This record gives sequence, C-alpha cells and structure tokens, in this order.
Amino acid sequence: MKYKITNGAIELGGETILEEINIEIKEKEKIAIIGRNGVGKTTLLKAIINNEILIEGIGKEKLNIIKEGKPEIGYLKQVEFKDDSITMLQEILKVYKPLVELEQKIEILLEKMQSNTSDELAIQYSKTLETYENLGGYTYKKEYETAISKFGFKEKDKKKKLNEFSGGQKTKIAFIKLLLSKPDILLLDEPTNHLDITTIEWLESYLKNYPKAVVIVSHDRMFLDKIVSKIYEIEYGAITKYIGNYTEFERQKRENYEKQLKDYEYQQKEIKRLTDIADRFRYKPTKAKMALSKLKQIEHMVKIKQPNKYDLTTFKTNFKIQKESGMNVLTVKNLKIGYINPIQEVTFNLYKGQKLGIIGENGVGKSTLLKTLVNKINKLGGEFKFGTNVKIGYFDQQMALLDSNETVIQNFSNEYPELTTTEKRNALASFMFYGDDVLKTINVLSGGEKVRLELCKILKKDPNLLILDEPTNHMDLVGKESLELLLKEYKGTIIFVSHDRFFINKIADSLLIFNKNETKYFDGTYEEYEEKNNKQDIQKNIKTHKANLNNEYFNKKEQNKIRTKIKTIENIIEKLEEKLSNLNKELLKQEIYTNYEKLSELQNEIKDINKEIEINMEEWRKMSEQLSEY
Repeated sequence: MKYKITNGAIELGGETILEEINIEIKEKEKIAIIGRNGVGKTTLLKAIINNEILIEGIGKEKLNIIKEGKPEIGYLKQVEFKDDSITMLQEILKVYKPLVELEQKIEILLEKMQSNTSDELAIQYSKTLETYENLGGYTYKKEYETAISKFGFKEKDKKKKLNEFSGGQKTKIAFIKLLLSKPDILLLDEPTNHLDITTIEWLESYLKNYPKAVVIVSHDRMFLDKIVSKIYEIEYGAITKYIGNYTEFERQKRENYEKQLKDYEYQQKEIKRLTDIADRFRYKPTKAKMALSKLKQIEHMVKIKQPNKYDLTTFKTNFKIQKESGMNVLTVKNLKIGYINPIQEVTFNLYKGQKLGIIGENGVGKSTLLKTLVNKINKLGGEFKFGTNVKIGYFDQQMALLDSNETVIQNFSNEYPELTTTEKRNALASFMFYGDDVLKTINVLSGGEKVRLELCKILKKDPNLLILDEPTNHMDLVGKESLELLLKEYKGTIIFVSHDRFFINKIADSLLIFNKNETKYFDGTYEEYEEKNNKQDIQKNIKTHKANLNNEYFNKKEQNKIRTKIKTIENIIEKLEEKLSNLNKELLKQEIYTNYEKLSELQNEIKDINKEIEINMEEWRKMSEQLSEY
C-alpha cells in the first residue's frame, strides 16, 4: 500500500492555507503531522480523505495523487450513530460483521450436521471454521473487551443504549469502533484529548503494534515520541519532512536551521567580497575581464535561502509575586471528596515553592479535589487548611471554554475595571492578543486562545498558589512549551491536574497518584515514578518468568496430552462418519427401504451415530479451546 500527494495546495475563502503539499504514506508507517494551531493540520487530514479540495501547488511538478492498493481510510468524523436505540455492544459488533455472520453460519452448519452427515456439508463446515480462525474469530472478543475496558467503560455499559451515553462517551465509542475496524490508513486528530494516562499508554501500545499505517495530529510530545518514525511539520504554509520521532525532529530542525543560517551567512559574505572586487576593478581596462568573471561567479552560484526563524511567537509575562505565602501552604487530612458519596479520602501536605502534579484515571476524583479546595463543591468529611498569606489563582478548563458575545477586552475588563485601556492592552499583549485581536468575541476564539485569556486574567491577580485543572488542553506545542517555561520560572506554589506526561515531567517535583480506591504520594518527578514502576514490573516479570520456566515442562506435557486426545477424537469422528456414509448408502438399497423393520432399525442406528458424532465434536471443540489457551 502506498499513498502519495505531490505538489498539492489548499485554498479556503480565497486564502491559501497550504501552498505545497508533498506527503507520502507507506504501509505500516507511523506518521505525525505537527504545527501551531490554525496552520492547517486538520485541513491536511481532510485533503487526504477528499482529494477534490486539492489544487496545484507552487512546486515545479504537476499535482499528482497516487493510491496503490486502493487504501481504505479511517477518520473520526462528527459522531452520529445511525440507530442510537441499540446497545454499545451491538454498535461495536458492527465492526466484526463478517465474523458474527460466520459464527451464525457455523451454528447452522452444526445443526444441519446433526441430521445430515454428507461429505459436502462436512467440507463446508471445515472451510468455514478455517476462514473464521484466519479472520481472528478466536481473538476478536478479547480485542474489543480490552478496548472497551481501557476506555473506561464498565461491563454493564455494554448493554446500555447509545442514547443513554453523554456526548464525550459517544465519541469514545466511535473512537473504539474506528480503532477496531483497522483501516489501511488510520487518521487520528488529537487522539489523546480527554484521555487519562492509563488509556493513553494503552493506546500507545495499540498504535505501535497496529498492522497498518497511522497518521496522527497531536500536541502530546511523549505520545509522538513513543509511536511515530516520520514527522511532517507545517510552518509558514510549507510542509517539511523529518525522519524520526518528536525528539529527533527537534534536534534535526535545530541543526538544519543552524547549518542553513551558517551557509547563508557564508555565501552572503562571499557574494559581498566578489561584488566589492568587481565594483573596484570593472572600470579599469586591465582588470575589467577579471571583474566580469567575479560577477559571473556570483551569477552561477546556487543561491541559499535565508532560513525562516523558528515560529516561536507566544505568550510571555514579567510575572512577579508581590506577597509570598508562609512555608506551609496547604494541609489536607482525611479529606473525603465527591458529590453525594465520597469517592476518595485524601491526605497530603503542600509546601512553599512545591509543584505537585496530580495524575490518575478519569473519574477517580482529581478535578473533584481541586474543586473542593477552591470551594466549588462541599467536602464530605475530613479537613483542609491553607497557610498564611496564601492567595489562590484557579484555572478550570471548563471555565476557559465558555462561549460569550463579549470581546476579549470586555471580558478582561470585567475582572479589572480599575485598569486603564493601555494597561489592559499591555496585559493582553503579553498573552498574544495584539491590536485588533482584543476586539474578537469570545465565541470565535480557538480553545488555545481561550486558555491564554483565562491564564492572563488569573496571573494578573498576583496569586502565590496556582491551582490548575488541565491547563495544556487545546494548546499547541509552542504554547505548551511557553507555559512550561512560565511555570518553571514561577516562584510560587503549584498544584495541577494533567494527562500530558511530558508537561507533568517538566513541571512537577512531586506527584499525587489517584487510583480507584486510594491516593498515593510520590516525592519525585514523573520520570522517576515511571522508573520505579518499571523496576517493580521487571522484578514481577522475573518472578513470573521463573514460575513459567518451572511450569514450562508441565505445560508442554499437558499440550501433548491434549493434542493426543484431539487426534484420537478426530480418528473416532472419521470412523463414525465413514460408518454413517456406508449406512446412508444402505438406505438407498431397495431391500432396505422396502422393508419397514430394517429401515427403522437402520435409521435408529444412523441417529445414534449422529449423536455420537455430536458428542465427539463438542469434546473436540473443548480440547481445541483448551489447547489455544497455552
């Protein structure tokens, strides 16, 4: 399979979004498309699906699209189920329609074989069973059960109707269906948004082992690092290819920029030197020829373009804490959190300057803890207490996504009416709202812009404790890097929830890990936490491996026993089927079918043999399943 677009371009509303698209997708490749918000990443995915939006680009070659092997493309569109009155499981099983139909066919054939033991029927059954096995019939149930579980659904959810799920849950169900359908090219647009770390890690593993091509748009740097081996970066309307993961891309981009800048500067110096010589001697008869040769030397040079500077325009602030807190910032003791019933009991201390990251699965109480600490919801027991001079700045991802017809400057003015227009504009400019940007209405801002506005309002309040709930959601890569820099330089205390492991590792010096029934405190970075877990996993694996070695001989012995039993059963079935075939031939003889007594006796014997075959077939199936478990 190969899919290639050469010299494509995309225009929207008379404006060129992408001016030269050169992209190639090969079988089993894992590719990332990266770039700032609004550069056209999602538009490029849409062009891969629908080539009609492509026009010829500015390159020398003609627009050309090659599709070898007629690849099937999978993309998560707007979630609309044809029939939302069916259950989640029924919807997911649509992916496995051929296997479900084969299962039904196998059942029908087995039923027929009870009364009809023809060779033709047995051969049909054998071929159907072989097709079922080749298509993954014995593993598909485990595959979808794992995906359902990893995306946070419970066993009881499988029987719920689609119209009983929330919008976010429906998106997850559609995502599960997309993954399990295994298209030739899987297009994923921000697949880790709203997923917890456990689910992201499972998705990483799934995509790494995905047997076909994957193209990912994502701002999750650790996710990209672990999956992709090729990156297309969109910057200034152009697409540049890099081989390697995200870390390798950063290194190559920096080196390419530095080399091209050095080569450009050297060539410019050489052009200036040759031009100066030509200018000095072009009017001297004895030197005119030499001067002309210098000009021709410049003319024949392959000109090196001045490299584009990194697109690092982002928010910045000269934020300084005016009033510091005491050493003990927050004490939490046996704090029970939840809405009606407690879902967690939390105990920890937070000290001045500490940066505490909260991690864990969705729905285990991380955001609930933050809401309790800022009195958005009531505690259900226990206690928490803030220390001396603590001033809180609270960021809630939901607050940042509210729609409004207010302009940016009006929204900011509601918080700070005492500031002059110049002071308001300066504050907003530090978070990338320049000139007429402040006149945009809130409802036309991107998710990243809304986050920047909310952070600007929070930091202007001069807090010495930041409580942040998923601050990097909807931010592009440069925005995340800028926020990381801001928070690393921040001299106050931070407690934050995030699923972005790269961000967590950069900021947090300690962790609060939420599990389903408990919370654990870890004094160290996310990388150190992972190392500790990996060591524990290695030790556990060593113990398991030793146990497996001890059981290996026993397992092989058992497998051989089962294989012998299966072979014996197969021989019994073969002999019974041969006997049945002979009896069926007897039925065709005139002296039999004209003699009621003999006919009845023969039919009873055929019936008994069919029952015996059925019993042996059931035993054979049990033995085969038992063997597949080893």
